Amino acid sequence: MKTGLFSVSYAGLWGQARLDLIPFIQKAAELGFQGVLLMAKRPHLSPLDFDESQLIQIKQALDMHKMQLIGLACYNDFLLPAASEIPVQDMQMAYIDQCCRMTSFLGGELVRVFTGYARNDLPFPKQWEQVVSLLQECGERAARYGIKLAVQNHHDLAVGTEAIHLLLAEVGRDNVKAGYDAWSPFLRGENLTEGAQKMASQTIMTIAANYLRFPRYAYHAESVNYTRVEPDFVKATSMQAGAIDYAGFFKALQAGGFDGWYVYEMCSPLIGGPSLENLDRKAREFQEFMKSL
Repeated sequence: MKTGLFSVSYAGLWGQARLDLIPFIQKAAELGFQGVLLMAKRPHLSPLDFDESQLIQIKQALDMHKMQLIGLACYNDFLLPAASEIPVQDMQMAYIDQCCRMTSFLGGELVRVFTGYARNDLPFPKQWEQVVSLLQECGERAARYGIKLAVQNHHDLAVGTEAIHLLLAEVGRDNVKAGYDAWSPFLRGENLTEGAQKMASQTIMTIAANYLRFPRYAYHAESVNYTRVEPDFVKATSMQAGAIDYAGFFKALQAGGFDGWYVYEMCSPLIGGPSLENLDRKAREFQEFMKSL
């Protein structure tokens, strides 16, 4: 198993401790990870902020700590609404293109992308066609750099396992594969083992984070009772303490032929608090969990 750490974990985005990129690379090495996935936005590796000389410094840090760059994680929404004269799709493709270029320069192999958040002003078939078309063009551009795109099952469109399987088939590009994760199917009530078996051959990376669910209720004084409120409150915890069956999910991926990166992320408030010590503890617990498999 190849284990990686996602730099979003140390980006300080949820009040958590923050590390800049080079200290983060050192931290990942100290924690025993083999690779890093770098967040392609501020405060980490934004294309706006890094020229070739700065990329060389990052490459030197990767080499010094014997750390493989897995790739960059883009933050796109291919259904982002804008006025008709604004080339919002071109802007996003230019961003992804730059991330592919930087990934290639740094010796990485993939770029994580999303689909899009659902819109009420655009018929669903049009949304689907738009995402398919943009993934096709981005895949062709990524191929020029020798990069694969990992489409994460995160945003609304094609978030279901059957849907993302169909989406990738319609995109039809050899270098556009899945970044298939367990937490979304778990929260939506899918069968994790069946999903992993179906997606294993198309998956090149999986990002892991475990969670506990806490049901929510609203009190009604007139009936002296409660009604259930959806959705549940969810909070991140260690791999060992969470409710997602990652042992079964990972084993099903492996049985189906998956041989990609297992990347750990801490991308929401954590049980245990926002300190650097808690982040490090959770990352070490991920490594211990993976060794136990």
